[in-house]
Amino acid sequence: MTRTPDHPPPVQRGPGFLAEAKDAVTLRAAVLVFGVLALQLAFITSYIGAFHEPTPHEVPLAVVAPTQPVAREAAGRLADLPGDPLDTRVVTDEATARKQIENREIDGALVVRPRSTSDTLLVASASGASLSQAIEETVADAQRAERRSLTVVDVVPDSPGDARGLSSFYLVIGWCVGGYLCAAVLAISAGARPANTHRALIRLGVLLVYSIVAGLLGTVIAGPILGALTGSVPALWGLGSLLVFTVGAITLALQGLAGIVGIGLAILLVVVLGNPSAGGAYPYPLLPPFWKAIGPALPPGAGTFAARSITYFRGQAMTGPMLVLSAWAVGGALLTLLCARLRREPAPGSAERSGPPSADRTGA
Repeated sequence: MTRTPDHPPPVQRGPGFLAEAKDAVTLRAAVLVFGVLALQLAFITSYIGAFHEPTPHEVPLAVVAPTQPVAREAAGRLADLPGDPLDTRVVTDEATARKQIENREIDGALVVRPRSTSDTLLVASASGASLSQAIEETVADAQRAERRSLTVVDVVPDSPGDARGLSSFYLVIGWCVGGYLCAAVLAISAGARPANTHRALIRLGVLLVYSIVAGLLGTVIAGPILGALTGSVPALWGLGSLLVFTVGAITLALQGLAGIVGIGLAILLVVVLGNPSAGGAYPYPLLPPFWKAIGPALPPGAGTFAARSITYFRGQAMTGPMLVLSAWAVGGALLTLLCARLRREPAPGSAERSGPPSADRTGA
């Protein structure tokens, strides 16, 4: 007969909560979580910092009058306004002022008519409705102090389907999102860092094909389908393809330098810093000094300025933005190849690891 034990065997207890927490949240995961928190706070700071108090500062404005003394007097009066909202210069006639606005050399012009109690203000809402409104309000206040009225003429208006001239900005943002998401997907599917230069070239080739398709489809949606942007389809297509490739190449380069963390660095550069400084919702003259300084040098700012130039200004003043985008694209591609070249080549016949990507994983 089998004897029943007087006491049941002790219950095996699992590890405690703290031990489970340490096993579930590794040090690397904790560091990444804090990195996400920092990125979130930077996003909030950048957007609110750029947009919370838009104020015109040194907006380029021409002054036209029948005689040079009258023009200089009016220009000096506007230049001396508190806070330096306007950067005035005298031009010879109204036709010259209009041409400079159309060439994006200035943002507005005041045509002084001494024999009348009303002057004419020329603006271009296609450069941004918020900017033209700021110019109008600033000049109107100065006119009221002189007991003069103001007639506003929109020299380059935005199209009916492009409310407040924001469609070009949103198109550029969409292209930028596609660029870094395409590069991020390549990292998630096959490793953050390419295993060798051949794999890096393949990634850049995939990105190039994606950029051409994304540039075309974005242009067709914004133009022929929705009727928001009526500029040249080939020109916008070329801009979109370059912009998508540029942002994707930047993301690939940062992934080559920092692994999966490079995706976060790309978001910091393009989204956190680039979007609020792009001159979309508020053009450069309305932004605080920091965002006004960095905007033209980042892809979203260069892309937004170029898209507006193509749509409304016959492609004027695009040399600077195109050089910016080209420099980022070439630099990102070369850095991607360099990072891959400096990595140790895998042994012949060795298989790549499978599983979740990490900062040290290699792949296609």
